[in-house]
Amino acid sequence: MSATQKTNWKEKLHEIIYEADTPAGKLFDVVLMITIIASILLVMLESVKSIDAKYHNLLNISEWIITILFTIEYVARIITVRKPFHYIFSFYGIIDLLSTIPKYISLIFGGIHALAALRALRLLRIFRILKLARYLGASNNLVRALRASRAKISVFLFAVIIVAIILGTIMYLIEGEENGFTNIPKSVYWCIVTLTTVGFGDIAPQTPLGQFIAALVMILGYGIIAVPTGIVSAEYTAQNKPKEEPEKPHVDLNTQSCPNCAAGRHKDNAEFCYNCGHKFDNA
Repeated sequence: MSATQKTNWKEKLHEIIYEADTPAGKLFDVVLMITIIASILLVMLESVKSIDAKYHNLLNISEWIITILFTIEYVARIITVRKPFHYIFSFYGIIDLLSTIPKYISLIFGGIHALAALRALRLLRIFRILKLARYLGASNNLVRALRASRAKISVFLFAVIIVAIILGTIMYLIEGEENGFTNIPKSVYWCIVTLTTVGFGDIAPQTPLGQFIAALVMILGYGIIAVPTGIVSAEYTAQNKPKEEPEKPHVDLNTQSCPNCAAGRHKDNAEFCYNCGHKFDNA
């Protein structure tokens, strides 16, 4: 096989694996998504003892088939880029590796294969396939709002902890050990569970005064839940106020991936890779 033929073979395989704008690339990504979902279902079914006892061999063989397919795909992704370490140490490269190795490790350490459920992270590729990455800006705005309001939320949580300690101590004094409030930490635990409106029911006040305080704690819990939501919402609204600066024209991003460094999300009709400067053949 000549060097040109070898290059063409790699370029075609790269186009199928890394890009979703071609029919072959779309078919590959759809099959990959179905395989990932199937592998997750297999891991979940194997954790059910009654199903595993009846279909253990079938589930095990199916998992090995999928693991081998993922291994072939992982190797193909490495050999089709000119700088494989860019892919290996990228986010998706690490996820692909973590999705592949649990089954092999299970040969040495039993039970580790359950970590194959990490394959669910591979479903994040759906953002690239459906070109949804442009909408991730909203999540970045939420992260910035959380960071901006972390001081207010920290003060609020500190106040809630103090309230839980005080009310827990009061309930310990009122209810006592005979009603399940055997110590202050356990009483504080009850107060936190009640404040968050979870209500496990493992501890419950028996005295009229204790039940009255519990009712107040429940009502207080509804108000407490709304406070951090309001803080973050106000900060999110403030950060998303329209600015006077002229809006930049929207630039659509395609799924073209650089065959040199595997960087994705290039602009339409891009001639060079924004990451490594490699010139695209279709430019």
